[in-house]
Amino acid sequence: MTKANSPRNPGIPLDLGWVRDTRVNLSATQSRAKTLTTRRSIKNDWQAAWLLRAITMIDLTTLAGDDTPGKVKRLCAKARQPLRQDIVEGLELDGLPIKAAAVCVYHQRVRDALRALRGSGIPVAAVSTGFPAGLSPFEQRIAEIHQSVEAGAAEIDIVISREHVLLGDWQALYDEVREMRQACGAAHMKTILATGELGPLWQVAKASKVCMMAGADFVKTSTGKEAVNATLEVGLTMVRQIRAYHDMTGYQIGFKPAGGIRSAKDALNWLILIKEELGDEWLSNRLFRFGASGLLTDIERQLSHHISGRYAARHHMPMS
Repeated sequence: MTKANSPRNPGIPLDLGWVRDTRVNLSATQSRAKTLTTRRSIKNDWQAAWLLRAITMIDLTTLAGDDTPGKVKRLCAKARQPLRQDIVEGLELDGLPIKAAAVCVYHQRVRDALRALRGSGIPVAAVSTGFPAGLSPFEQRIAEIHQSVEAGAAEIDIVISREHVLLGDWQALYDEVREMRQACGAAHMKTILATGELGPLWQVAKASKVCMMAGADFVKTSTGKEAVNATLEVGLTMVRQIRAYHDMTGYQIGFKPAGGIRSAKDALNWLILIKEELGDEWLSNRLFRFGASGLLTDIERQLSHHISGRYAARHHMPMS
């Protein structure tokens, strides 16, 4: 069996000893995260190639109170064709499958997105389980998963109960995520930790381990609604738990940073982190995603600059 077809993580029994033995060296983590942005310089054609790959890893997202069928339809059109035609022609990309990894919406907009994406091969992801706070009754949160799956969502982004992490109740967290995974069925489950609300990095590391043991397909940093979202220090902490879980079980877990990733430079920094910590296998949308809404605009501007030598105004790169 090739690694590209490696089996989905089924989860393993909760190993509390492994969880409690978790250690994170804060100063070393901060130092490593800082050097990630300075050790490599990606320029010219190489930068353009990395940014094109980044586009294929974006979960184009709209999670706002004013989401309408028309707004979702326009976002889906952007997911299908993320670059202006003059940029496609300037980079000689005709025929290459450059499109977003997924479109992420609230449950109520799943069917709208499915209609707009029909035939594209782009999956619909639905946020669920009382997103973003995760404080609705548990039975209701499980029902939301079932409803999104029945509506046709191929991916479910669930949120954990932060309380379990803050109280160190790892059995409760494991049981919760395990039941959510069962509710997802064949739909892949991205587990949002909301790391900005979990306290120190060792709490983030422990929560990552527990969620993977419970069967998460991806671990995701944030909902994008917290005061602090994806940071390189948090990302480094989480991907090292992914690597440890892979070393122990052989299962590959995906990673999704979300919230505050808005510039092409940000995207390159995250890709460097993944390449150096997890390797080239993780540099595909099977195992790595950006949760973003505005990132694509800056990537498109950078690619336009690569062709013309000039930066286009942002309103020339509409998201929808």
